[in-house]
Amino acid sequence: MTQRFLKVAAIQHACTHDRDKNLANTIQGIRSAAKQGAKLVVLQELHTSLYFCQTQNPNLFDLAEPIPGPTTDQLSTIADELNVVITASIFERRAAGLYHNTAVVLDTTKGIVGLYRKMHIPDDPGFHEKYYFTPGDPGFRPINTTIGRLGVQVCWDQWFPESARLMTLAGAELLVYPTAIGWDPADTHEEQQRQLDAWLTIQRAHAIANGIPVISCNRSGFEADSSGNTQGIQFWGNSFIAGSQGEIIKTAPADQCAVLIAKINLSRTEQVRRIWPYLRDRRIDAYNGLSSRYLD
Repeated sequence: MTQRFLKVAAIQHACTHDRDKNLANTIQGIRSAAKQGAKLVVLQELHTSLYFCQTQNPNLFDLAEPIPGPTTDQLSTIADELNVVITASIFERRAAGLYHNTAVVLDTTKGIVGLYRKMHIPDDPGFHEKYYFTPGDPGFRPINTTIGRLGVQVCWDQWFPESARLMTLAGAELLVYPTAIGWDPADTHEEQQRQLDAWLTIQRAHAIANGIPVISCNRSGFEADSSGNTQGIQFWGNSFIAGSQGEIIKTAPADQCAVLIAKINLSRTEQVRRIWPYLRDRRIDAYNGLSSRYLD
């Protein structure tokens, strides 16, 4: 069997109020990744701004931009210059009063080749995303690029095995998760560790259950809650790249910026699925209950 390798990167960093500085840091990371041979570069969720969803403020809708727009224009130029595929994360203004949390894929000389609008929208203390984001409508469809078919989703999506499976069934070769997740400083160290372990485990499980690699790119750094209603969020970093059996290939630290680089073997999906044929043995005739909210 011919082996097909792909060098990938995840750019993890802290953010500030300064959009231009944030984007400059991101582009610096993309350039570093490309210099090291990466052909796919994944950026963290909402990488051009602070995580503004800690509070509900209608003025913050001003952060949104259209697609195509200023950020995708800049990143398209970089993708073309460096001959890389970039997965970016945009606060999208789709129309007046209609906003999405959107991942955009920019492919070398082709510009925008697809987008994914976040489907699962959380609403928790410090994560008021339902206030800002309309749930996505394109569904779970991989995006075709020159380096493969990307199953791109966003943050809270990464906890749901159904969406990972649907991306796989539609032909995704990689699962890609731009992310913004962190600790509540009020939680104990033990609770924080349990949360991190759960986050790593569920995504590695998606790799195992579907036989495909996973790239998860998270924010790092502390961001205060401007409303003062919470103690802010300590984003826990730990961006990682896992292989098609869930094995961790590369991981970033919790509290530092990082350009995470790894070479993955896309051919292992075929090899792994021959030994662990989950797709063959699925009992699709018995899964009707999955379309129910709850089986009373």
